[in-house]
Amino acid sequence: MSAPAPSPLAIVDAEPLPRQEEVLTDAALAFVAELHRRFTPRRDQLLARRAERRAEIARTSTLDFLPETAAIRADDSWRVAPAPAALNDRRVEITGPTDRKMTINALNSGARVWLADFEDASAPTWENVVLGQLNLIDAYTRAIDFTDPGSGKSYALKADEELATVVMRPRGWHLNERHLRLDGTPVPGALVDFGLYFFHNAQRLLDLGKGPYFYLPKTESHLEARLWNDIFVFAQDYVGIPQGTVRATVLIETITAAYEMEEILYELRDHASGLNAGRWDYLFSIVKNFRDGGEKFVLPDRNAVTMTAPFMRAYTELLVRTCHKRGAHAIGGMAAFIPSRKDPEVNKVAFEKVRADKDREANDGFDGSWVAHPDLVPIAMESFDKVLGDRPNQKDRLREDVRVEAADLIAIDSLDAKPTYDGLVNAVQVGIRYIEAWLRGLGAVAIFNLMEDAATAEISRSQIWQWINAGVVLDNGERVTAELARKVAAEELAAIRAEIGDEAFAAGNWQQAHDLLLTVALDEDYADFLTLPAYERLRG
Repeated sequence: MSAPAPSPLAIVDAEPLPRQEEVLTDAALAFVAELHRRFTPRRDQLLARRAERRAEIARTSTLDFLPETAAIRADDSWRVAPAPAALNDRRVEITGPTDRKMTINALNSGARVWLADFEDASAPTWENVVLGQLNLIDAYTRAIDFTDPGSGKSYALKADEELATVVMRPRGWHLNERHLRLDGTPVPGALVDFGLYFFHNAQRLLDLGKGPYFYLPKTESHLEARLWNDIFVFAQDYVGIPQGTVRATVLIETITAAYEMEEILYELRDHASGLNAGRWDYLFSIVKNFRDGGEKFVLPDRNAVTMTAPFMRAYTELLVRTCHKRGAHAIGGMAAFIPSRKDPEVNKVAFEKVRADKDREANDGFDGSWVAHPDLVPIAMESFDKVLGDRPNQKDRLREDVRVEAADLIAIDSLDAKPTYDGLVNAVQVGIRYIEAWLRGLGAVAIFNLMEDAATAEISRSQIWQWINAGVVLDNGERVTAELARKVAAEELAAIRAEIGDEAFAAGNWQQAHDLLLTVALDEDYADFLTLPAYERLRG
């Protein structure tokens, strides 16, 4: 057999990484190049369509279920493909980036699924992109271990039957990978992440009795789901595995996708596994799309928007009903609390909130839910065990009692809470602290005992932008203005310097993070994604 031809992809502006040749093989890069040639033009068209749809929402301040797909919704006969055994029981899923320590801890966590994240929990440095892939390959070949240089503690995998099933999340369609180019054009990050992972692991996973399973982020329409389905069909043929081997769970974390849940499942029906209710990106999407819709669309402090808010209940209950009607899993949202090693009282209060949240999801019909920390796995497991017992899921609960009208999903003004000064301060604090860590290559960051990711920063900066542009008056009587946001940001920067000391402050990216937050929060032209200007400043 002749050797594969050298890949036409160019690796640019990237320092060589240890063992990168195991990931960036000619054959793997040739596959990514073929994905890029075939599918990036459609990606570009769909991004343009997003902008057109956003302009229409700006004009009408409303959304509705699509009339052109009414027949799909009305047809009760179709179902998604049956779940493979490895994905039939998803009662607790842990999320996190694919660094070496997290890979071992997540697989060992006792959760049924690990969302191995190349998206919001991972800053896309070249090192994170390539070595994250290597860590997954090493995990599947049981060639992975880790010794913490600080504590000296060693980590190794448990027995195969005790490990979580991996569901990998590539980047969203909007982000390009600047280090991989074809004829000078960057390859979409989604195709890099998917392509490298699929090429190296699809057959290996089948041999292990599992398969290449994916979470699809930031989907905005069923046409974007159709693009992913076509990619799956092509990829399975390319590497010679059976059609239908891939399974995809779609995050319904944009407001437009919430109106197309059935259509999204329909487009992916041979490869669909379920839908997930993602809270912070969903709220970010509401602000982004209805940011000029006036007072009725102004969100209060992000922590005041719980999943019991009427418009959030409409969203989650519609998701459960839609999934179960079509034989798909409904996966609930994130418990982001990070247990404190120093304050048992903080833990006690937080654990009760987590338990109440997971009890609600299980009783509403969800088949599983997310946690951000291994210590939360037993709490979430107990909530779902109480409802599921020995059953792997509750897809037989059809929730035919649920009735959701189009207006219910955007009834933001059904919430009593109002924006507060403390909420503004928190948005600035979390925004600066998260962006600073992201610029250092960290995508999942513990801030004030919560695991924050890029979605947190997005909702934080979006709320500041919205409150300024809507002329919101806070609970203390102050109107939110650009000047007030700058004042709060300057105070936070000074507080951080006092907290960590001059030397650590100078060594970090604090001023840059402060400036970037204010840029995306105060610019008249609202940036579609914070990570786009942030990526230009990301080293590595």
